[in-house]
Amino acid sequence: MLRRDRQIRMQIHQLMDACLFALAFWLAYKLRANQDIIDLFGLREWTEPFETYVRLYLILIPAGPLILEGMGFYARSPFSSRRLTAWILFKACFFTTLGMVLTMFLFHMPPVARGVMVWFGFTSFGLIFLKEEVLRWLASTKMAQAQYRRRLILVGSGDETARMERELKSKSEHEVEILARLNLNETPVERLVEMLHEHSANGVILSARHAYFEQVEAAIRACELEGVEAWLVADFFKAQISRTSFDDFYGWPVLVFRSAPESSWQRVIKQLLDFFGAFVALVCFWWLFALIALLIKLTSPGPAFFRQQRSGINGRPFTIYKFRTMVTNAEQLKHELDAMNEMSGPVFKVTNDPRITPIGRFLRKFSLDELPQLFNVLRGEMSLVGPRPLPVDEVKRFYDLAHRRRLSVKPGITCLWQISGRNNVTDFKEWVRLDLEYIDNWSLWLDTKILWWTLPAVLTTTGAK
Repeated sequence: MLRRDRQIRMQIHQLMDACLFALAFWLAYKLRANQDIIDLFGLREWTEPFETYVRLYLILIPAGPLILEGMGFYARSPFSSRRLTAWILFKACFFTTLGMVLTMFLFHMPPVARGVMVWFGFTSFGLIFLKEEVLRWLASTKMAQAQYRRRLILVGSGDETARMERELKSKSEHEVEILARLNLNETPVERLVEMLHEHSANGVILSARHAYFEQVEAAIRACELEGVEAWLVADFFKAQISRTSFDDFYGWPVLVFRSAPESSWQRVIKQLLDFFGAFVALVCFWWLFALIALLIKLTSPGPAFFRQQRSGINGRPFTIYKFRTMVTNAEQLKHELDAMNEMSGPVFKVTNDPRITPIGRFLRKFSLDELPQLFNVLRGEMSLVGPRPLPVDEVKRFYDLAHRRRLSVKPGITCLWQISGRNNVTDFKEWVRLDLEYIDNWSLWLDTKILWWTLPAVLTTTGAK
């Protein structure tokens, strides 16, 4: 795992653990002060108010995660043995509890009941160990592996790629998946492009020790066009598009050539906003879903929802959900309308499409047919803001490989093209230009502005299909 990814993951864990330590102390106090517990164990009455010890949080919240870090809790693999996790956590909780007692003594705070500190030690251990078990389970699910597991192609000589594969499997078998190996001395770079398409890889590691520099440079440029990170175990080339950063990958010094947004706290916040935004929208507008589905069923034969394979991040196929706005045999009729296509390039668009149902025309006018994609956002396949996902067969017909860089980020429900009056955009190159402009200038503020502009675009129907 790259250092930046490790640091972000550690900071997320530290934040969660700080909250759990704080919660554990509050629960320990409540348990000790509970009258039923006092009666059950015959304990002495103790009525010191909790506010007396709130100041301890100034020490506990930063100290707890720091003690865990000092014990090596965050340096271990997420899939390390439970025995190792429990042992490190036990020591950390013990020293944290001991530190709390010493803090109260040094600052002459009112004495706390001994049961509070005992309960705190056990409760903090239990909460953090439970958190680790939940995260271990989540990381082992197919959905999490599809979202976060590094899917890599190794490029170099046969001996070098074999060595890298052995080391990666020994260090992080659960976090990376080696999809293929490629020897640039024996295979043309064009084959790497084909492998990226076949495997939907999200990373390429290049070792240039025994390869020709021209071939390695061509491989990096191919990854740039694909929007796939290239990690060069060397420092030889300057990229044309990518932002280059130096990092280490399990101890190997590498240059990262990145033409898509890098890992950052902004991306973490974006994922949280996507999840909770989609969840809140689904809870608030479930009645609208039911009403639209009922209207579709009453006005035309066929299912209420439309499902189609679209290309997600790095071209990985996923099933998109929409309210059905066309007749049920729309896909079969599509070839009859090819001559009416108004969009240049591989994308199909007809303004007055005869396949659209009356209710479907209304739904498209106000973009209501897109609402079920909130389920895709909740599943982690899409984002609220990002390039619109295209059907898999249209992506396969891209005539310019540079267009695939729009696949380097998660597709979204709304985007710059969506709010720029998409009825007037008939040039696919202009569509791609807007998507790449979004990728190159991405920030949370840009996402916020796009979401803000989406509402008037929908209400005035300038974003309608």
